[in-house]
Amino acid sequence: MSEIPAKATESEDPSDGATHLAAEAAVPGDAMWQSSPPGSMYDYIRVASFSIGPGGLVDQWSLRAEQLFGIPAARAVGMDPIEAFIDPDLRERGQRKMAEILDGREWTGVVPFRMPDKADGTRGEEGLAEVYVMPTRTAEGEKAAVCIVVDVRTLRRIETDLAASQAIFGQSPFGFLLIDTDLRVRRANERFASIFGGTPDDHRGKGVHDYLPRGEAERVAATLRRVLETGQSITDMHVTGYVPGSEERRHWSVNLYRVHSGSGRPIGIAWLGTDITARRAAAREAANARRNLALLNEAGARIGNSLDLETTARELLDVVVPGFCDLATVDLYQGLLTGDETPPGLADGSAELRRVAFASAVSDAPFSGSGESVAVGAVHHFPFNSPCADALRTARPRAVPPEEGGLVQSTLAVPMVAHDTVVGLAQFARTKGSEPFGDRDRDLAVELAARAAVCIDNARLYRREHERALILQRSLLPPGDPEASGLDIACRYLPGNAATEVGGDWFDVIELPGHRTALVVGDVMGRGLRAAVAMGELRTAVRTLALLDLEPAEVLSALDEIARGLGTPGGVQQATRTARQPRDADLSEVYLATCVYAVYDSVTRRCTFANAGHLPPVLVEPGEPALMLDVPPGMPLGVGGEPFEEVEVELPEGALLALYTDGLVESRDHPLDEGLQAFVGALTDPSRPLEDVCDHVLSTLDTHHGEDDIALLMARVQGLPAESVGDWTLPREPRSVGRAREYARGQLLSWDLEPLVDTTELLVSELVTNALRYGEGEIRLRLLLDRTLVCEVWDSGLVQPRRRRARDTDEGGRGLQLVGLLSAAWGSRRTPRGKTVWFELPLPGAEAGLTDPAEALLSLF
Repeated sequence: MSEIPAKATESEDPSDGATHLAAEAAVPGDAMWQSSPPGSMYDYIRVASFSIGPGGLVDQWSLRAEQLFGIPAARAVGMDPIEAFIDPDLRERGQRKMAEILDGREWTGVVPFRMPDKADGTRGEEGLAEVYVMPTRTAEGEKAAVCIVVDVRTLRRIETDLAASQAIFGQSPFGFLLIDTDLRVRRANERFASIFGGTPDDHRGKGVHDYLPRGEAERVAATLRRVLETGQSITDMHVTGYVPGSEERRHWSVNLYRVHSGSGRPIGIAWLGTDITARRAAAREAANARRNLALLNEAGARIGNSLDLETTARELLDVVVPGFCDLATVDLYQGLLTGDETPPGLADGSAELRRVAFASAVSDAPFSGSGESVAVGAVHHFPFNSPCADALRTARPRAVPPEEGGLVQSTLAVPMVAHDTVVGLAQFARTKGSEPFGDRDRDLAVELAARAAVCIDNARLYRREHERALILQRSLLPPGDPEASGLDIACRYLPGNAATEVGGDWFDVIELPGHRTALVVGDVMGRGLRAAVAMGELRTAVRTLALLDLEPAEVLSALDEIARGLGTPGGVQQATRTARQPRDADLSEVYLATCVYAVYDSVTRRCTFANAGHLPPVLVEPGEPALMLDVPPGMPLGVGGEPFEEVEVELPEGALLALYTDGLVESRDHPLDEGLQAFVGALTDPSRPLEDVCDHVLSTLDTHHGEDDIALLMARVQGLPAESVGDWTLPREPRSVGRAREYARGQLLSWDLEPLVDTTELLVSELVTNALRYGEGEIRLRLLLDRTLVCEVWDSGLVQPRRRRARDTDEGGRGLQLVGLLSAAWGSRRTPRGKTVWFELPLPGAEAGLTDPAEALLSLF
């Protein structure tokens, strides 16, 4: 068995006299010895002891020696360690070394040993022992030795483990602390020291109050005490502190567990901390990004749902409070709210503004960037040198310094810019305790304000166009209670978009000469302002054509040419050229419209219809069910090339006539036929007041208001009574002039219209005389009494009368001038058999403005 030297206190080779000490017998009292407490150092390093007596034999053998060498004391005491454990070739040298030891010299060395063979014959394990031999003397003064033995392999393993533990502790990327039972740092590693400064030794003796703010330190200290008392580990406890000597905040994720000694006694707490400052910052950035994206998505969904400026401003604040800030206001330029066409925009920032919205998550008290309180609805302005005025002036966001001692700690004044125009200012504020605004917050505030500004500017433009469209629409539609001779009228108009009140449907009631009335209902295909403009052009054209007293079919033919010209750059001026386009021309620029045109004569109660692709009129006779009149549908206006037909229908007294557009009877939910049947079925009682009938129809039908415009025109027939009509036929002779005056005088006196007799006689005489001179065939004189007095003179001549200015020397040519001076209105129209010249006089009490006949005669000469 060879000897492995390790260390010696002498210069000799340790193998010389390297002794493996043993004893064969135990000294008295060995059985009383107990092992060291569990978990002591000696349990880990495997140390044992024995002693050698004066004779060089083992005289004491410890219990730990029994455990280390596997030799009981009874056998070991009395053994010669040289003979028992040293290789035979080295025994001689061992004997010399033992003699030297017994002579008073110490020796330390490493020697191999072998455990005794096991009972089953298995060879004993080999080992290395570091032996420390110390000479001593017995009580009698004899030379002896005490030996301490350590298991070398175990010791080296422990050294390796300690080195590894030291490397792990020192090289760990985590901050590691060993905190003692007094909650003071016993040991810190390099990672912890690299963050908090100094060397690991500089942190010995420090407590949590040296690293954390007071409140946080108290919380952590309480947690450390709980871990120390209960032994319960803590995982992922978040701790926030500051690097000593700086304002740099650090965030840690800390794991805590109690540490025990080998005997199980608590000796402190292990603190394993991971620096999550960067991770927290990244998580915060990600959370802010998600929040910002969510806010932008919410803004896109909630801002701009209304075309009202104040509502849009409130929608912005509903989004940002409290999700983005604690307080917010919106101020818009006063000129913008009052309809000024040119808002101040990039002005000097001191223009008047009105506070239109305010929202708060913490207080109801308004605030202003200028430091003064401004209530919602109040008109104010910012001082020129204030940050708010600067933001308005430069169109860039500005930070507003907080008021000293106030609730707000951070405020952004953000101009609301739309299409390079500043329309107002939004202020976003955060109170104390909230995180101040950063650069990303500023960018988000600008984006939110810009979105709201675009919606507000769109609302402003919409309001301007809406007001213009309303003026146009209301100017084009007839008054709410149109009047007509021989008809009781009621009407309803519902635009497809209730917000705009603008559409392409229209109706009209046009008074014609001879107590006749033109009833018109039309529908321009399309919606919105363009359809309304086209409708206005068509309605104007209808009124112009109606005043020419053309037949209904002729009116529609002329309208068709006009409609074909509406889509061309030249508008109506191009109608004639457009009408000559071939049939297969592109209709993409042609406005199509449907229209029904009816002329009602209150004297005969006959109504002539012409239709251009419109729905048929509905007639309800007293005591009969409603029915749709069989009127040829014709082609819509704008198609061109197709003639229009006329149908004449005699309407009984009290009958109800309904004209309407398709929005009343057609929707996505039911076909047109069902809607028409429902409409006809709703007209059950024509004797009810017309206003009630209109309301009943609209409430009964499922109109789906909002899908299309709705126009409804209802007229109840009230023919002119026979006693209100005077009708005479005169032969073509000079005496007929005097006879016509006599008929007129007698009729007016029977109607108690004596104040009108002289004027009427004079004008009748002029018209009959013209008929004799320039007309043909028999002469017909007709007087009609209704809301006015109308006189008509009929003849078979086709030449229309023309008013001219007579010279002083002319004997004639002043008749029509006289008619124009004395009548409220006059004119002529074609008839199927010639022409009719007429004039109209207001009834007594309404003749203000008429000229006295004598004065009129004198004015002509």
